Amino acid sequence: MSKRLFDTDPTTGITRYWHVRDNGEYVIETVQNLDVDQSNRRQRVETDKRTKWGDMNRVASIPLSVYYDLKRQGIADDPKALKKWLNDRDNRVFRTREGAL
Repeated sequence: MSKRLFDTDPTTGITRYWHVRDNGEYVIETVQNLDVDQSNRRQRVETDKRTKWGDMNRVASIPLSVYYDLKRQGIADDPKALKKWLNDRDNRVFRTREGAL
């Protein structure tokens, strides 16, 4: 499989690579380099757990590449599925506030 740089966006930190698989299929791989864990962890620590929930509370920060993957899976457009995904312990790195949605 050959891999070539397709494009890069320094503003979003997204880099795309173009691949040709052995079977001749073309693939575009999206990579986003962000230190989401650090900034989200910092915000989780700074938010008081006793703060009441309201309509406009920031609960997560999700990189574009992850968001587009959630959109492709139909999760981003389904509020119930998105809540489940955000409450999953494996996705805690994206949460900016403790607690269940």
